[in-house]
Amino acid sequence: MATKKRHWLWNILIVVTLVVCILAFVAHAKNWTRVKDNNFQILSGVYHKKIPLSDIDSVQMVDKIPSMERINGFSAMTTEKGVFKDSIRNTKVYVYVDNLEHQKIRLVYEDSLELFINYSDSTETQELYQFFKMQIDSLSQ
Repeated sequence: MATKKRHWLWNILIVVTLVVCILAFVAHAKNWTRVKDNNFQILSGVYHKKIPLSDIDSVQMVDKIPSMERINGFSAMTTEKGVFKDSIRNTKVYVYVDNLEHQKIRLVYEDSLELFINYSDSTETQELYQFFKMQIDSLSQ
């Protein structure tokens, strides 16, 4: 019984598919944030948001996010990410929550837009919260 040899193109296609899947998982696995040019930037997979620090109106820690209608996004165990719709005010709410069980930062910017964010590590979330508080305090003086 002769065995057929698999074409090399299929092997390359399988490897490329696996690499793309691993990269997609890593991109969605956590929130990638940075402050650059006086802007707070967050990247989580296909979701990206850039907020000027001067546009931040208020910041507070909350235990849970309100119930909202999902426009697009995903939930996986304790992770919630995507764009949601606040049915009361009819505005978009951006959610970048790595762990629903920990406290979340509620960021209000441009007068009425909201963003919820936390990291899987609660100390990182506290550090980001302190950073936002310092920014708001320095802008109000």
